[in-house]
Amino acid sequence: MLQIKRYFQAVTDNLVQVLEEQHEAMQQTSHVLADTVEQGGSIYITGCSHSSLFAQEVFYRAGGFILMNPIFLPGMTLETFPTTRTTKFERISGLAEAVLSETALKQGDVLIIASVSGRNTVPVELALWAKNHGVKVIALTSIAYSSDVESRHSSGKRLFELADLILDVMGEKGDAALSIDGLQVKTAPLSTVTGVTMMHAVISQTIELLIHRGMTPPVFLSANLEGGDEHNMRLLKQYRHQIHYQ
Repeated sequence: MLQIKRYFQAVTDNLVQVLEEQHEAMQQTSHVLADTVEQGGSIYITGCSHSSLFAQEVFYRAGGFILMNPIFLPGMTLETFPTTRTTKFERISGLAEAVLSETALKQGDVLIIASVSGRNTVPVELALWAKNHGVKVIALTSIAYSSDVESRHSSGKRLFELADLILDVMGEKGDAALSIDGLQVKTAPLSTVTGVTMMHAVISQTIELLIHRGMTPPVFLSANLEGGDEHNMRLLKQYRHQIHYQ
């Protein structure tokens, strides 16, 4: 039972620290997302390997903001087999441009790029492409982790060094939180639970900001509740110009 309690405490401590130290960054991000929606732009989110989970979590779900658009990078999501291929692919130059150039991303949109280490080639090139095309970049990353490793991109840049805004999941180098006697490496990563919490918090704040601006933000109703299908289809049609996953 000791490790169960230790992990819950590590998660709690990390979330408390993030709330205290990242509150302003989350507020700023919410304002950027609200501005983008109000101006008719689109919000996108992407990531490689386990960081693709952030994109999967915040789109097309009950209670979720309908205007979150995922970009799933080929060969870099976890249904890829062998899964070790995701590690190799996110270090290949040119893949980011190949993917983003065929999306609807345009000037005035926002791209949230999740990469906890922020060091690999694809996340860096996603940020470079976006900035070169007038797309605002928000990094979901760990500055403590990323600052302690070298970039694998030829520019020498890490994701946090290219972002317009940073959502710092904090944590530590390597992500894992627990040392256990008899195990040479740490276990129990923190970044997913922290990053998902931050994203849902930011999105909820974005929704409130839009309400204060006189809008009724489109939010999915569970398809397993009566009227859910009709509610969702109406909003998908109404906001079709800002939705790119249908």
